[in-house]
Amino acid sequence: MNLVLRLAWRNLWRQPRRTWLTTGAMVFSNVLLIFMISLQFGMYRLMIDNSLQAFTGHMQVQAPGYIDDQKIRQTVPNVRQLAAALRQELGSETIAARASTFVLASSEERTYGIAVYGIEPQFEPQVSSIPGLITAGRFLDADDAAEIVIGSVLARNLRVSVGDELTLLGSGKDGSFAAAVVTVAGIFESGVPDIDRSVAELPLGLFQDVFYMEGSGHQVVVNAPRLSEADTLQSEVEALLPPGQDLVVQDWDALQPGLKQAIQADMSSAFFMYGILVILVAFSVLNTQLMSVLERTREFGIVMALGLTPGRLGRLVLLETAMMGLMGVALGALLGGALTWWLGVHGFSYPGMEEMATKFNLPARMYPRVTLTSLLAGPAVVMLFSLLAALYPALRLHRLHPVEAMRAA
Repeated sequence: MNLVLRLAWRNLWRQPRRTWLTTGAMVFSNVLLIFMISLQFGMYRLMIDNSLQAFTGHMQVQAPGYIDDQKIRQTVPNVRQLAAALRQELGSETIAARASTFVLASSEERTYGIAVYGIEPQFEPQVSSIPGLITAGRFLDADDAAEIVIGSVLARNLRVSVGDELTLLGSGKDGSFAAAVVTVAGIFESGVPDIDRSVAELPLGLFQDVFYMEGSGHQVVVNAPRLSEADTLQSEVEALLPPGQDLVVQDWDALQPGLKQAIQADMSSAFFMYGILVILVAFSVLNTQLMSVLERTREFGIVMALGLTPGRLGRLVLLETAMMGLMGVALGALLGGALTWWLGVHGFSYPGMEEMATKFNLPARMYPRVTLTSLLAGPAVVMLFSLLAALYPALRLHRLHPVEAMRAA
């Protein structure tokens, strides 16, 4: 076996320039795959975190059926007490109670239908990024004040600014008429047009008084320390729900199904491009090994005449490819991992990214996240396709006749 390894290694360096060019293509593709996959999955995690932290949270305690048909009478009883109990039992402040309904919001000039949420001003900043995105005025600070914060698009549509009054008209939990006059305390800009156009927030105490909620609400929003801990936390929350109350815990996938679909669509297009890159590398390997076999046709004819079987010659060609692939994997993983790790620590940006990041509440620099999967998945696929590409030159030896091969120039 040692003799075969030495022979395969020697054959690789008969044409060192060609070997280095092919190995270089494999190294480049491995570095690129490691970096892009790490960046891609890092951005997915960032996208999920920012989307959920904007408003939804990692999970919500709701009444059954509320997620599909958000009627005001589908409530969570004693929503404040439930949120407080969960905060105490879980030892976490990232839990807040909410109530919501749809109303007509009228200014002096215009009227729009919006979703209005009653929130706990003390705890809402722990589960939502909206309190930190106020561009004019301030966020809510009292639980029973007749104040409201609205999105920038809604403020522009209603033609109001901080200090102006809005009239809210809707229906209470008992079906009665509900109305309130509130003052615009702040205007936020989340970067999500749907939120900025159609969402407003009131203090939960005021909401419960205006809409006759009798202490109930519609959501208890729970954020996990990390997305990877959300499943475990969901099980803990479900175990802590009061017995006898028909409540469910909806995870982020159910709350925002479009987010997962968007990620899957992006992954499909990205993997298509990765596949093209891998196929190009495979054709480079095929060209190198096919040229190597053709150059050694006479030599192969001689050793076959001496009794060496085509199968052993084919395995020799595959071994040469495997050695070249291992060089590409080792160098590519080393360089790709080092580059991605360095950028993961220091980050990187491009011109114009900082302005875009500020607008959409994203970090001003990107931080790719290197993992064992991103480090090995790309190089492993490149290695596999390289071996598959070498099958044709190896199988071609089975059609080689010793006499004809020895006559080859």
